[in-house]
Amino acid sequence: MKAAYYEGDRRIRVGECVPRAPGAREVRIHVAYCGVCGTDLHIFSGHMDPRIQMPQVIGHEMSGTIEEIGSEIEDWSVGDRVVARPLEPCGQCPACLRGHSHICQNLNFIGIDSPGAFQSSWTVPAHTLHRLPDDLSLEQAALVEPLAVACHDVRMGEVAEGEQVVVIGGGPIGSVVSLVAREMGARVLVSEVNPFRVQFARDLGLDVVNPRETDLVKGVEARTAGAGADVVFEVSGTQAGATVMTDLVRTRGRIVVVAIFAEAPRLDLFRFFWRELRLCGVRVYEPQDFDRAIQLAASGQLSLEKLITATRPLHELQGVFADMEAGAEIMKILIDPDSAGE
Repeated sequence: MKAAYYEGDRRIRVGECVPRAPGAREVRIHVAYCGVCGTDLHIFSGHMDPRIQMPQVIGHEMSGTIEEIGSEIEDWSVGDRVVARPLEPCGQCPACLRGHSHICQNLNFIGIDSPGAFQSSWTVPAHTLHRLPDDLSLEQAALVEPLAVACHDVRMGEVAEGEQVVVIGGGPIGSVVSLVAREMGARVLVSEVNPFRVQFARDLGLDVVNPRETDLVKGVEARTAGAGADVVFEVSGTQAGATVMTDLVRTRGRIVVVAIFAEAPRLDLFRFFWRELRLCGVRVYEPQDFDRAIQLAASGQLSLEKLITATRPLHELQGVFADMEAGAEIMKILIDPDSAGE
């Protein structure tokens, strides 16, 4: 079988891998598809090297079919179609003991801290699995993980029907946050500067503005009779986004920070005082978010197929990362570990 190994210094090597037999409480999955995400790009760019034991198989946005089960597994069978929630908490730290195991202080994020899904065969703890309905394709199921991120973000932001939501950043995560918030009944406005992503948001039926061309603050004030948005999601990870987010929110409104900032941004703390704003950080997901994501994906209401730009074989992963770094017109690339390509 084949696997893609990150070796540091922006290098991906595709080579042989030996399937690992599952332990008593593990399963071995045949990986059908694995999406390439922003976190994978951060790894490829070297920003997370202290966490990586190179050469390391990365990747975690996957779908697949169980091929082998451990001796103590009763709830799963060979042939079951699944996705994995790639979190392995310690169960003993203060966060775990308070019920927040998804942000365990010693978290093993599978696909970063331990081998991931850019390989044909992947062995993971059985507790990470979520079952897929028969009417959800494995291609779209590979989007469940980022969709679960969006479900968690929207839930933590307490988005309600009829509220005005602004999403700063129209990339893959910003897009699914927008779609989930709209499905909740919110009125969503996306702020994005990339022309390709602006048009993509419009193709999804979302309202979108380019803040380099249109005054975003005045636009939000016009949409809300001067009140401001109920919730703002900062998904751009830019200083510009951090600067404008406090100007967009109504009194006692909520700001949800989704993006990972490479450097600590400057914030207008006076605005937090003046309008009694609430700031919420969000990270990964909990089991209920995966369940909700699977339900939404299977419903067909979100048109997730539009997010899949292309499917590529494993040996093209190096080039996919290069294209992403170069700002190519990409939303989501799926890797098929078994495909030999053209």
